[in-house]
Amino acid sequence: MNGFKRYLGIIWILLSPAIVVFLFWQAADKIGKASAATRSNVTLQWSIILIIFLPICIGLLIFGYYAFKGYYDHLPESSEEITDY
Repeated sequence: MNGFKRYLGIIWILLSPAIVVFLFWQAADKIGKASAATRSNVTLQWSIILIIFLPICIGLLIFGYYAFKGYYDHLPESSEEITDY
């Protein structure tokens, strides 16, 4: 199971930049095809989409890194295993 978690970590690490590239590609495409009257509206919509999804993709990258490095190999099974730092 731990090997599977590490494999998924690699998938998430690769998926995160791919999503960012896809979002910027779609934004450029949609803004470029918008007419002059609707260009500001489309630009505003895509800037909001990018502002929301960029931190999510960064979190996905960090989560994948931790999964790849093995931080999730042993998860606590009871509250007694959780220690306060």
